[in-house]
Amino acid sequence: MGIEINIPDIGDFKDIPIIEIHVKEGDTIGPDDPLVSLESDKATMDVPSPSAGVVETILVKLGDKVSEGSPLLVFKGKGDTAAAAKAAEAPAGADGAALLAKQEPAPDSGPAPRAAPSSAPAGNIPDFSQVHASPGVRRLARELGIDLTAVKGTGEKGRVTKEDVKGHLTRSAAPAPGASGTAAFSGGGMGIPEIPAVDFSKFGPTETRPLSRIKKISGAHLHRSWLNVPLVTHQDESDITETDAYRKELDNQGKELKDKGYRVTLLAFLIKAAVSALRKHPEFNASLNPEKDALILKQYYNIGVAVDTPDGLVVPVVKDADRKGIIEISRDLGAISAKAREGKLAAADMQGATFSISSLGGIGGTSFTPLVNAPEVAILGVARSKMSPVWNGTEFKPRLIVPLSLSYDHRVIDGALAARFARHLAHVLEDVRRLVV
Repeated sequence: MGIEINIPDIGDFKDIPIIEIHVKEGDTIGPDDPLVSLESDKATMDVPSPSAGVVETILVKLGDKVSEGSPLLVFKGKGDTAAAAKAAEAPAGADGAALLAKQEPAPDSGPAPRAAPSSAPAGNIPDFSQVHASPGVRRLARELGIDLTAVKGTGEKGRVTKEDVKGHLTRSAAPAPGASGTAAFSGGGMGIPEIPAVDFSKFGPTETRPLSRIKKISGAHLHRSWLNVPLVTHQDESDITETDAYRKELDNQGKELKDKGYRVTLLAFLIKAAVSALRKHPEFNASLNPEKDALILKQYYNIGVAVDTPDGLVVPVVKDADRKGIIEISRDLGAISAKAREGKLAAADMQGATFSISSLGGIGGTSFTPLVNAPEVAILGVARSKMSPVWNGTEFKPRLIVPLSLSYDHRVIDGALAARFARHLAHVLEDVRRLVV
């Protein structure tokens, strides 16, 4: 009659996933041969065979969560079955222990990621049971999102080592040309472990509110940009005292502008100043080619504008901004902002930008670090303008100053070029006469 082998004492751990099953029904195994591997947030653990025998029935499957006492398999021992049953129930610290814990730290100095929450599907755990590698190497491969079956082992008898896994990661780290979508950023890949799951309800009442569709889509795009773009932000400011006075004149020309649903705002002047700077420094109006060895310089000037909506941030595009005046750009801004708030933007309204502007001037702040809207190579952030005392050589005068934050892709743009671009943009913005030159 077969003996049921259960999970022995594994300390305080509960609901630990089975990450590998080393045997199949009918296998003949020896004492201490590994039956399954478990993975807690602190260690990879093998459950070994208590004695020699034959596996009759396996009671678990890959990805199942088990705790102490969970049934594992039915085992027919070749020797003393009573001794085998006793050994199967022995705690991990006893002689002839039924559990061997491989306390192998994660490859990084930081804490190892916790096991996936119990709601995760079992199929998410890859099966590396046929690969000649230690549990620590298998764990490393899972953390890095690497298919261990594709890694060539250089160890003794073809054993896969940690160095083999790391070398494979280095060779395959570069994304395929044109690769896109959110799959590569859902966690587990690119050497970035998931943030451990936390049951926040233990600390107080909680509410789960689903993300809006816009935030779900933009979140993946922002994550992709953050991972791929080496970002630097340059800060500058512009004296817009005269420009704002002219803006108010245009905005107060008559009620026809307001009746048509738009106003003349500083953003229209920022767009014209950006076009002037892009013309002078065309590296900013460009994108890297897929091979990352050349720049695609664009001969058109489409400016993306971040718009805050109840459902999240969207970036519609003002097309051919170099061919339009302040009033026409203001009209375009009013139209696309209304469509954005009503959720009526079409895909074409948000495509083709060569440079973007994110303005928080209507809300507040002194500076921030906007993320580059890749494949663009730069973005301008604008905070709230304020009156400041400025020394004119003889006395302090109140001047309206707007803070500018220019984020850029350091692979394409260096600090000196960024400073020149920002200074040109600020200089043009300070005098509306320069906007028509």
